[in-house]
Amino acid sequence: MIYDIEFETLPREALAAIQLRRLKATLERVYATVPFYRNRFEAAGITPNDIHSFEDFQNLPFTTKQDLRDNYPFGMFAVPMDNVVRIHASSGTTGKPTVVGYTARDIDTWAKLMARALTAGGATSRDIIHNAYGYGLFTGGLGAHYGAEKLGASVIPVSGGNTKRQVVIMRDFGPTILTSTPSYALHLAEVAEEMGVSFDKLKFRYGIFGAEPWSEQMRQEIERKLHLTAVDIYGLSEVIGPGVAIECHEAQNGLHIFEDHFIPEIIDPVTGKVLPYGETGELVFTSITKEAFPVIRYRTRDITSLNPEPCICGRTLLRMNKISGRTDDMLIIRGVNVFPSQIESVLMEIEGIEPHYQLIVDRADNLDTLTVHVEVSERNFSDEVKVLQQLEKKISYSIKEYLGVSAKVKLVEPKAIARSEGKAVRVIDKRKI
Repeated sequence: MIYDIEFETLPREALAAIQLRRLKATLERVYATVPFYRNRFEAAGITPNDIHSFEDFQNLPFTTKQDLRDNYPFGMFAVPMDNVVRIHASSGTTGKPTVVGYTARDIDTWAKLMARALTAGGATSRDIIHNAYGYGLFTGGLGAHYGAEKLGASVIPVSGGNTKRQVVIMRDFGPTILTSTPSYALHLAEVAEEMGVSFDKLKFRYGIFGAEPWSEQMRQEIERKLHLTAVDIYGLSEVIGPGVAIECHEAQNGLHIFEDHFIPEIIDPVTGKVLPYGETGELVFTSITKEAFPVIRYRTRDITSLNPEPCICGRTLLRMNKISGRTDDMLIIRGVNVFPSQIESVLMEIEGIEPHYQLIVDRADNLDTLTVHVEVSERNFSDEVKVLQQLEKKISYSIKEYLGVSAKVKLVEPKAIARSEGKAVRVIDKRKI
């Protein structure tokens, strides 16, 4: 089923014409209403009148998260505050939060995009959606909520936390779709098992998981433990929130980008050069229907590639491959580039451990060190020390073999690594750099 068959199945030429028309209108509006963009365009010697094609568009300067912080809180808004009906913000753990605004029309657009996304992920108006994304300044909870209502589904606004209560609700209310971060989905499975509640007795058909990178191996683990089909969803608050792209449940092979609202590009993160389809680089988005907070060539820092091949679901939209990591999450350990998701992929292939891990990066004698804390499974925890030491060596060898980086592995007891109700904290960097 396709929610908006007119736009999701457009011929590529018709879609490009819509994109260019909406792009020009957006550029004219931000040039007139957002001093940051006007100054940035003029510094580059470009005005909206110079943009006649997508090739011209690639001459425009990028926008970064730091630009948003520099214009904190409302300096990037393209409408008066009288027209802003909603404000969201990032957590701001690495600096000032990034603040985003929405007009009433933006909220309606977002709800329709999420209805599209939920439909692609397997949901229908007959489903009950257990929404365990956090509500509040984080865009996940309310984004999924409004989309579920727009779709006509029943939504349980349970948010994050109170995990035992959530398990009771899942057992008693019979929800059929789960929305949460992938790490929290695994935590739900863990707590359910402790409570004697089996997911194979629950009614879930699909889970729509996002807000953090997760590997194909973790997908398999989630599907095995939760007895559902796990679908990847993508979004970020700076662009609109969740609902920018999603896998279709039919293929589970790349995330369809809703290109009638967002123009994607892949660039070389060092040179800024636009890369062709299929090449891996940094994802860049331009919003072309947002009113309150449009972004022009926004660098997401997410690493992926674009796939133009037709999909079996019938959508003609470009697909982005699963996010493999972020340029700002990339660890450089003794000259080797390492993403947490790469280590996760290695760990998920090894029996006897749980999908809960943390990377500790430090520096000793001017050399970087990497220690991987990973939980041993309950059934292996009682093994003799020698057996556990062999498992540590096996994991360390596998990381070295696949990634080319030496890591010390420390097995910890089950549930020793803190669980997150939102995005999992995968890396603790103790280096003073």
